Amino acid sequence: MLEQQMTAFALLGAEWVLWVLVALSVLCIAVAVERLIYNRMNATPAGPFRGALQQYVDGGPAANLDDSLKEMNGVEARIIHAGIEAGRRGGAESAEEAIFGAMAIEKVKLDRRLIVLGTVGSNAPFIGLFGTVLGIIQAFHELALDSDDGANAVMAGISEALVATAVGLLVAIPAVVLYNWFQRRNKELLARVTSLSHMLLSRLKDDPKAAAAVAGEH
Repeated sequence: MLEQQMTAFALLGAEWVLWVLVALSVLCIAVAVERLIYNRMNATPAGPFRGALQQYVDGGPAANLDDSLKEMNGVEARIIHAGIEAGRRGGAESAEEAIFGAMAIEKVKLDRRLIVLGTVGSNAPFIGLFGTVLGIIQAFHELALDSDDGANAVMAGISEALVATAVGLLVAIPAVVLYNWFQRRNKELLARVTSLSHMLLSRLKDDPKAAAAVAGEH
């Protein structure tokens, strides 16, 4: 009974596998577009942000930096602002903890759904190969039923089955490229924030009153 059911399943051929691969490719495109939109909407304007931070590090008022960060959107601005808010209450140590805590939260947001691209990229070739195997099984089954023109039937069936492997690779390669690109971009962004946060912390540690000045100036 089980053998008959598995045989019937195998004889479904590769067509349904191709539809699965098409659905996975659409899913990858949707994830990539959504991540691009998220990154675009959460990008901090580099010039104003670094200018405000550099002004503070050079000895400018902490309130100016705090006001500038409130007007900006983006990952970098949110992380540094978390450090300023914590530094206001507990000094450099609290600011450091808040910065790294905010970085962890932002990293989770940045990496959200990227597992879809990674999973599809690593497994789509195997799905395509699975479709090819099913197609070959179907071709040989048709050969057993009709041996008059068996060679042509098998060759045609194998040719169609190999399409599944090709489609699997076609889906996997862009998914892997996109996954690696997003991962590298996120690492570079967080590394840049880490570098900038050290600038903030250096000012707070050199001048313990700098953080408290934020509260006094508001």
